Amino acid sequence: MPQSRELSTFLVLMVGVGTLWLAGGWFAGQAAAIVRRGLTLERAAAFDPNAMVQGLAALAGEAMLLLAPLFVAVVIAALAGPLSLGGFNFSPKAFQPDFSRLDPLNGFSRVISMESLGELVKAMLKAVLVSGVAAWVIAAHRDDLFALLGQPLDTALAALGRTILASSLAIIAAMALIAGADVPFQLWQYHKRLRMTREEARQEHKELEGDPQLKARIRSQQREIARKRMMAEVPKADVVVTNPTHFSVALKYDAATMRAPRVVAKGRGEVALRIREIAAQAKVPLLEAPPLARALYRHAELGDEVPGALYTAVAEVLAYVYQLNHYLSHGGLPPRAPEQLSVPAELDPGVE
Repeated sequence: MPQSRELSTFLVLMVGVGTLWLAGGWFAGQAAAIVRRGLTLERAAAFDPNAMVQGLAALAGEAMLLLAPLFVAVVIAALAGPLSLGGFNFSPKAFQPDFSRLDPLNGFSRVISMESLGELVKAMLKAVLVSGVAAWVIAAHRDDLFALLGQPLDTALAALGRTILASSLAIIAAMALIAGADVPFQLWQYHKRLRMTREEARQEHKELEGDPQLKARIRSQQREIARKRMMAEVPKADVVVTNPTHFSVALKYDAATMRAPRVVAKGRGEVALRIREIAAQAKVPLLEAPPLARALYRHAELGDEVPGALYTAVAEVLAYVYQLNHYLSHGGLPPRAPEQLSVPAELDPGVE
């Protein structure tokens, strides 16, 4: 959080002087009463050290109670400065020992840093301004101060109080100017520290989103695992419908567990070729049906049931497969492969 010592100093001075100005008479009366009680000494107490100590402790307690409102007001003012600039930032790490702070090289680098030089310049300007205002106030009230020497005590104290109040107000006004210039500077410097360089932003994006190269590698590995899993399902398929060179779609149907045939593997290009090779090795029937292969590849995802509009065409294919399996097992007349399958034109993307 941004911090401004000048703003805190201004608030403390303003609240302290304001409290004394508003309650100065009451403070003076109570302080005078405490002094009178302290100077009043009974004969018995003069020869009793314990009584003197107890009396002194009682007077100190009264003085602390008298100054308590002023202390509370000043503490609130000191806390109001950081709160007005964004609140407190409590960090447990600040209580942990940090031996690097004992390194003289690091300490020297902090001393000669641009930030420390800036603070030094501000402190010098502040000292010059405040001392100049104080000198101006003293010069303006020089005659009044010398005149106090010939006045009665009560009159002199009252005049001195007015002079001190005027001096305090002038110094507060000077601190207000300093704080008014320092607060925007501190806010600007704080937000400047928060701004990241392009490399820091890139690094943060990489940490949040992940390394693009690593993510690409993970996706590649995931695709490879999914492809191997899909290829392992090809030998379990009932038939592989091909384009014959561009697409291959493996279908499986189990009447006991499935409502409709499912796509267990599909691919195009080299993947389609690999599906056909595995199917041939596993003696899974291959059927060339380009429109149906294109429609299944485009409109049926892996593991999904075939679209309802293709039920008839798929049923003809499975009927042929069952007849083919029966022929291979028992002989007889070989079945005739279906040639004109009923594939809706809106489902066939055409030759790609």
